[in-house]
Amino acid sequence: MRIPPAARRIFLCIFCCALPLAGAAQTEPANESVRIERVIGGVDVPWALAFLPDGGFLVSERGGRLLLHKDGQTREVGGVPKVRARVQGGLLDVAVARDFRRTREVFLSFAKPRPQGGAGTALARAKLSEDESALTDVRVIFDMRGGGRSGDHFGSRIVEAPDGNLFLTIGDRGDPKKSQSLAHHNGKIIRVARDGAIPPDNPFAPPALPEIWSLGHRNPQGAALDLAGELLINEHGARGGDELNRIRRGANYGWPVISYGRHYSGAKIGEGTAKPGMEQPLHYWDPSIAPSGMAVYSGKLRPEWRGDAFVGSLKFDYISRLDADDNWREVGKIATKETARVRDVREAPDGSIWFLSEGNRAVYRITPQ
Repeated sequence: MRIPPAARRIFLCIFCCALPLAGAAQTEPANESVRIERVIGGVDVPWALAFLPDGGFLVSERGGRLLLHKDGQTREVGGVPKVRARVQGGLLDVAVARDFRRTREVFLSFAKPRPQGGAGTALARAKLSEDESALTDVRVIFDMRGGGRSGDHFGSRIVEAPDGNLFLTIGDRGDPKKSQSLAHHNGKIIRVARDGAIPPDNPFAPPALPEIWSLGHRNPQGAALDLAGELLINEHGARGGDELNRIRRGANYGWPVISYGRHYSGAKIGEGTAKPGMEQPLHYWDPSIAPSGMAVYSGKLRPEWRGDAFVGSLKFDYISRLDADDNWREVGKIATKETARVRDVREAPDGSIWFLSEGNRAVYRITPQ
């Protein structure tokens, strides 16, 4: 029986990602003692979580629904842009503006359909109506050039920087070579103002795509500010080589020229693990954990966790804790029946840690035990 190329590629991805690379250091982080409670269930492929300042929260479903939960009730929010929900694409991240009480602004990233087929990563700004029933004044403020028919590697995490500008992560969309080209948005982190304008201090102006902030990324599915206000991201490697990176203005993170992983076939990627002019990760995982949403913890309820990164794993069903004071070493994990395919991790205003489980179709809340 002939196996179609797309199916063969998916099989190799699933099979080979489970195999550690030869010579990799294998350490088992301690399981953290925490209390986990389910907040809501029945969420269809949840992708992102964002808190509103009045106690409610928003959850995006990859299929295209935006949910609002408040006062014990969950309802759908209208006015969401049309998305192309296929493979990894759909309605992706949601972020609430820091000045939401005044502006009522929220931001969405999504797979925006193309007239000729396929989709590209896009970023929209909208306002949540006073009765919280719908998004209004929806405007796409960034739409990546091209995109392609592949349903892979959209990236799509949104972070509001301390200066109010927006970062958006974009994956290589299955076309790795474009990650090194300033003529394409593939494999980049872009930075735009909240109205879509290009901030004057962006590093690559005046090329054709001056919104580019950094390049050489594969598929960044987690992003957060550290306690100093600097951007951290995590991104998927291939077979091994998932990375945690601190993003610097104008820096090149190497994909696909350097990597700590290998192709799913086992073949070498690029030129090795290092090259002058290309950044090294703060941490890399081998075997791959398929990292997803990430939070950097304030220390509000557990001071010894202050500054640490909590990263969800889609493959091994746990939340990784990386110690900022120990060179970002993975020192702890939260692994329970609730942590099935963790898609997003966020810190709530009260200092609890919340996460989305695709496997359980639910939103959970963590507090220290």
